[in-house]
Amino acid sequence: MKGSSESSDGQAVAWVESPLQLLCVIEAQHAGLLGPATTVVPRSGLPALRRTRAEMTRLDLPPGLELAEPAARMPKPGRTWVFGDAFSGRVQLNLLTSAPRRVVLVDDGLATIRLLELLVARRPLLRARVKSGLARSILGAAAGLRLRGGRLSVFTALPVPDALAEAVRARGAELVRHDFTWLRSQPGDVPPDERTVVLGTSLVRNGLIHRDAYVKWLSAIDEPVAYYPHRREDPRDLERVRRISGVTVYETGAPAEMTLRGLRPDQRVLSLPSTAVTSLRILLRARGVSIETVEVPDDWWTASAGPSLRSHLQLFAHERVAP
Repeated sequence: MKGSSESSDGQAVAWVESPLQLLCVIEAQHAGLLGPATTVVPRSGLPALRRTRAEMTRLDLPPGLELAEPAARMPKPGRTWVFGDAFSGRVQLNLLTSAPRRVVLVDDGLATIRLLELLVARRPLLRARVKSGLARSILGAAAGLRLRGGRLSVFTALPVPDALAEAVRARGAELVRHDFTWLRSQPGDVPPDERTVVLGTSLVRNGLIHRDAYVKWLSAIDEPVAYYPHRREDPRDLERVRRISGVTVYETGAPAEMTLRGLRPDQRVLSLPSTAVTSLRILLRARGVSIETVEVPDDWWTASAGPSLRSHLQLFAHERVAP
């Protein structure tokens, strides 16, 4: 899908802090949403993002896109400013102290849906499950006002509920859907030998599900497993996974959307609810690969996982399989 862009917007500047954000900025450039020239600045000090950037340089990038060297400091926004994490205090402060003509928001996992909900509800832009002080709440409220009052485009592959999408557009924002057209045009990696691929999860490290329950489930899969860790998986948890008989850990550092786009029709992917489930279904549907979301049993959840969070995760839990 082609998004609207204007040559008068001039250069776009993108600040990316995760592999998914980087991938989605490239997709937005390919879709024509950002204009003729876009400079992408990755945040430094993030190994997974560094490896993803290196992988991207080996592919056929869209015309007009420049991958800059990683930087610790956020760049000055261009006339079009692109970012993924609108909950970042640095991003919010920059939004209030600069004057981009247009803002483009790209996917940043589950947080993207929460952000849209908060924008529609006119509430401060604050992360879920984080207690914020007065100053942080004021900053989040001011950033929300700035986003609502300016030219905002949201570029997403996520399953935005129809009512929410309608409400976003009714408040003047442009909501542009995509299906990873650029990535699907690139040659795929050699798939693993194992038939079953399991995507690692951040839910354990975030304290939302019990570690032992997850490891027990993984150990019970009665066939060889190719395990692709989540980029924020705890190294101690990953060491436990390595000790499971029949499980081979593949540490690529790049997003699952990139490393698994070459899977064969006889392979399947198992995952707890995640944005990667949605992305892989889009990428691999035509190849006949089964993407199966594992339903999280009630006794896996910790006290930190409230009902609203569990409900939120179900957006990514279609085509479920039992654990």
